[in-house]
Amino acid sequence: MYSHDESIDGSGSSAAKKSIRFLAGVLVLALAAPFAVAEAAQEQGDSDACNGIARELVFAGLDWNSAQLHNQIAGQILQAGFGCSFTDIPGSTIPMVQGLVRGDIDIAMEIWFNTAPEMYHEAAAAGDVLDLGLNMNAGEYAFLVPRFVIEGDADRGIAPMAPDLKSVDDLPMYASVFEDPEEPGKGRFYNCIIGWQCELVNNDKMATYGLDEHFTNFRPGTGAALASSLAGAYEKGDAWLGYYWGPTWVLGTYDMVVLEEPAYSEDCWVEGDRGCTWPPSIVNVAVTKEFADAASDEMIEFLRAYELDQLVVSQFLAYMRENDAGADDAARHFLETQADLWTAWVSADVAARVQASLN
Repeated sequence: MYSHDESIDGSGSSAAKKSIRFLAGVLVLALAAPFAVAEAAQEQGDSDACNGIARELVFAGLDWNSAQLHNQIAGQILQAGFGCSFTDIPGSTIPMVQGLVRGDIDIAMEIWFNTAPEMYHEAAAAGDVLDLGLNMNAGEYAFLVPRFVIEGDADRGIAPMAPDLKSVDDLPMYASVFEDPEEPGKGRFYNCIIGWQCELVNNDKMATYGLDEHFTNFRPGTGAALASSLAGAYEKGDAWLGYYWGPTWVLGTYDMVVLEEPAYSEDCWVEGDRGCTWPPSIVNVAVTKEFADAASDEMIEFLRAYELDQLVVSQFLAYMRENDAGADDAARHFLETQADLWTAWVSADVAARVQASLN
């Protein structure tokens, strides 16, 4: 997903500087290289290929899998459906947004609107960048449990462990279900990675809901450790309580239930004790004004219409992990299996060309 730690605690500053240096050199090559498909089409007299844009379209190659998956889905549709060529330039949030603002990058499929750098909002307000609206609503989840904890799983011989568990208010009565092996008498809550902003938020939540009295606040040191704790418990049929976010391969693999919390409000989140759900994480698509001016209206409308549920994205991230597949292969699998979704973004003619390319 997005650089979950970087976007909220600033830990990606060193990587950002390296990416800026890398970006400057690579963009010269990428933007000078003609797009083979468009070039071939023009040699055949088809000046309409990619609306006459005779170079590769450049995507922001943000360094997490969901962004790369979106790039490939959109890129493959632009390639097969509109005759465009595309590439992406790898990097982290800051240099990618800088490239978009400068016009070095044409398309960014994942602008995390609430945490985007100020320069993005300034460029959008000035009209240098066009925000095309929602790509997906991502999820920040503070308290999740495997579905079998509540409902059981007859196929696996698992009986319900906490059949009346619905909300955070119910957790104290089920603390023993999530027993901490290192502190008997208390349950264990698997918090976000230590040092990330989500860990600090969950600390507030634990205190606000009075859960510190009943649960240890266990903070994994890495994302891999947090994922392993959930995966290990799920595979063994053991109870697990903790934090996770989406889209991720984890939530695309394991059937989890989000426990109810009071509804989000600005007063609760900004001025209060954060005893409510996380604010919505809005992820938008953005393009440069130069690209919007050069592209056809139909190309822009496709990018404006592009929208996926984050749970669908999680499922394809799980596909990538389970099949050791790259984002390009996962995107092709998406196009092959989810025609009911993506054909709604484009005209019948474009859809037919994309489907022909899959065959």
